[in-house]
Amino acid sequence: MNSPSLPYTTPALTSRLPLVGTTVFTRMSSLAAQHGAVNLGQGFPDFDCDPALVDLVSDAMRAGHNQYPMMTGAAPLREAIAAKIASLYGHGYDAGTEITVTAGATQALTTAILCCVHPGDEVIVIEPAYDSYLPAIALAGGVPVLVAMQVGEQGYSVPWDKLAAAVSNKTRLIIINTPHNPTGTILRPADVAALADIVRGTQILILSDEVYEHMVYDGVPHASLARNPELAARSFIVSSFGKTYHVTGWKIGYVAAPASMTAEFRKVHQYNVFSVNTPMQHGLAGYMAEPQPYLDLPAFYQRKRDLFRDGLAGSRFTLLPADGTYFQCVRYDAISQETEAQFAEWLTTQIKVAAIPVSAFYTQGKESGIVRFCFAKKDETLRLALERLRSI
Repeated sequence: MNSPSLPYTTPALTSRLPLVGTTVFTRMSSLAAQHGAVNLGQGFPDFDCDPALVDLVSDAMRAGHNQYPMMTGAAPLREAIAAKIASLYGHGYDAGTEITVTAGATQALTTAILCCVHPGDEVIVIEPAYDSYLPAIALAGGVPVLVAMQVGEQGYSVPWDKLAAAVSNKTRLIIINTPHNPTGTILRPADVAALADIVRGTQILILSDEVYEHMVYDGVPHASLARNPELAARSFIVSSFGKTYHVTGWKIGYVAAPASMTAEFRKVHQYNVFSVNTPMQHGLAGYMAEPQPYLDLPAFYQRKRDLFRDGLAGSRFTLLPADGTYFQCVRYDAISQETEAQFAEWLTTQIKVAAIPVSAFYTQGKESGIVRFCFAKKDETLRLALERLRSI
């Protein structure tokens, strides 16, 4: 018997995601580190969470909460989530059958898509869009139908007439994101009413990405779809503790949905992650007993938004509205005619402030002359970045 020749070869693998490469966030963060730039690109805080939250997680570890929790999430956390939603939005979800704790919002979004989208089903995606939506649709065998937001002097808005025209008898799901990443816009009551008009009388489901729910400014309430019973009856609503409590690295989120939808969600959830970090769940449950941290969050981030916007007033950048999230989009046409990717690279390497090109959030890389900054940073970080940006 002949022995195999060396070296061994690896069998060819056909990619399930042939168009996916390194994300723009990874590239820009790497470039920022390489050039010593202030990183206002990737959306994460450069400050710590409340030490009391860390203490509660440590207490949970010492109390023995270190083995698998329930697949659906630790009961105290699911109960706290249900209570929060009922208090803020007036919708009563059953903690046992309608709330599921997930390994971050991205896992929640992917699982929601996988559980309801079948090969050939159409999914309406509003662009610019968070980068995980399209790969998840591809994995499910779905067909994305792209609707571009309008952008003008008053910023971005959803063209509901075009979205309605995109609906077909193959439409299974519409993905909504409010507050919206990357544009910082929010849905308002008229938008929610328009969405309800579109789906009424259909079997279309909605995936509502609301991870920035506690970052809505100027006294405007967050337009959660949980507020609207007609839409809540057909929606997966996703949120994130990482965004709310400044712990993005913990990767814990949740999904609220009607019991029949949750049952299907959990069928996929139990086999792609099963369960989520136990002591952190118990720590979060204890921390949620005091609602003030998330009630105070809009004012906390509005102050940072205003610091950043005031710092750019009179600069060569044109500020777009920033009604929610911790992102600020700006036009740079008074500075450069380069593409967004080229301009973001120039900012990072020459001005030493990293930004994200909004074109990265479009499938076809649509150019609008707009980049996105993240203001979830220490005040001294923002002031250093502003000093450099004002020098242009």
